[in-house]
Amino acid sequence: MEDLDELLDEVEKKFCSNVSVVSSARVGSSGAGRCGEDPQTRSATKHKAPVSSVTEDVDAFLEELLEEDCSESSQLKTERFLKGTRAEKKPSSQSGGRKCCPVFLGGSSVTNGVGTVTSKRSCDQLRCTSCDFRVLMFDDCEWDLSCDYLFFRNNMPDRQKLRAKLKKRRGLRAYACQCSWFSTLEPTDLRDRPQLRWVCGKHQD
Repeated sequence: MEDLDELLDEVEKKFCSNVSVVSSARVGSSGAGRCGEDPQTRSATKHKAPVSSVTEDVDAFLEELLEEDCSESSQLKTERFLKGTRAEKKPSSQSGGRKCCPVFLGGSSVTNGVGTVTSKRSCDQLRCTSCDFRVLMFDDCEWDLSCDYLFFRNNMPDRQKLRAKLKKRRGLRAYACQCSWFSTLEPTDLRDRPQLRWVCGKHQD
């Protein structure tokens, strides 16, 4: 029995004095490292974090990265969704309104609006492709025969000055831009008046 006790004491001393850094960490965590109390072993234990603690730190770091990744991914998806929504809305706003087809002029008794083959409304959204002026209209008036290009060139778009060349004529409507002018009583298809470079702008719904 005494030989066995001596052998156990010798093994215990060797184990406690020669334990590795990792083994000392494990022994220290279980409470069995009290024997021997080697100063080098205690120092290594203090400076070396337990394996379980290191694993927890790594897991926490990975979770933090995953959370940041998820938040960035959600933000990108939100931004793409908003851009897509704007891109979908933009064409609809640009395509808003309707155009006359064909384009009609008409006297003051002709209703203004979007002209079609079946509904010959007078277009009130005309613009000249030659001078780029909006076409002005004067109800119950016609242009005097003395009108010329310089008159409109110098006075457009001052409605007050333009009235100097207008004559009262019930039922007629006088049209003018900076380079052309026209008076009519009945609905007139612009395709029959090629000298007038007027086109329909968009009518708001």
